[in-house]
Amino acid sequence: MESVSLLAFTHGVEIPILSSQPSSVDATIQALADVGYIADRSLATAIHLSLRLGKPLFLEGEPGVGKTEVAKALGSLLDRQLVRLQCYEGLDVGHAVYEWNYSRQLLHIRSLEAAGTQAQSSELFSEEFLQKRPLLQAIAPEDGKPAVLLIDELDRADEEFEAYLLEVLSDFQITIPEIGTIEAEAPPAVILTSNRTREIHDALKRRCIYHWIDFPDFEKEVRIVLDRVPDAPEALAREVVGFVQALRSEDLFKRPGVAETLDWINALMALDQETLSDQILQDTLGLLLKYQDDIEKIDSEAAQRLLSRTRAQSA
Repeated sequence: MESVSLLAFTHGVEIPILSSQPSSVDATIQALADVGYIADRSLATAIHLSLRLGKPLFLEGEPGVGKTEVAKALGSLLDRQLVRLQCYEGLDVGHAVYEWNYSRQLLHIRSLEAAGTQAQSSELFSEEFLQKRPLLQAIAPEDGKPAVLLIDELDRADEEFEAYLLEVLSDFQITIPEIGTIEAEAPPAVILTSNRTREIHDALKRRCIYHWIDFPDFEKEVRIVLDRVPDAPEALAREVVGFVQALRSEDLFKRPGVAETLDWINALMALDQETLSDQILQDTLGLLLKYQDDIEKIDSEAAQRLLSRTRAQSA
């Protein structure tokens, strides 16, 4: 991919505007649709600005609304490698950034000793023995091409790790004590996601373009279903989406996301169902609800009530 111009980044890093990047918000909407992601204008605007300004994009929203899919779509759209860092409690530098290949270092030491020489510290702690983890892979990719870096579910990580990200997101660089500072030649496009199980610190949010992804409206979710499951009859898709959206209005511990909608209609297709019935609702409710307390709330009577509401609205 060839650069057509350069855009200065906040901290002096020049961000290449590549020819594969959409030239406008409308072009971004179309390009995302071409790779299978249906985005509303506000999300497409945030994505477009993130690419043009070289700023990370911070996405919050309920689980299953399509936050992770944004990064996957960007990887396809830009023809870049997607590097994913899945966050969890206790995530540390060794798993997120880099660690040393101690077994190779030990073999190297033994081979030098067998030859009658002694290994130098600078030789052992060099890039030859460095194992890159997701953050370093995105900052210094092996092929030299810019990547798409997905930092997924940041709210699951500790605040200490969140603080560590400030250097990466501010200057696109990583400091390794034994080697020095490694700067990105071609900064990655960065997507951070959060399910908002805890608040992310303002210092990190200020470095990002923020966008909240909500559950889609009825017509948008039908479009998503028909796009992802093209063999599904439209009548079934509309009935399924109507029921799921009615289900989200209930007092549930976890409301089903678009991912659950897609799982459910795929299951219904696999069971050769063309419409919803009380029996099939009870048999497949576990595809929509992931907690037993929620399943117990949606008994046969509640399911029929929601299904009747769905059909009355579509009549």
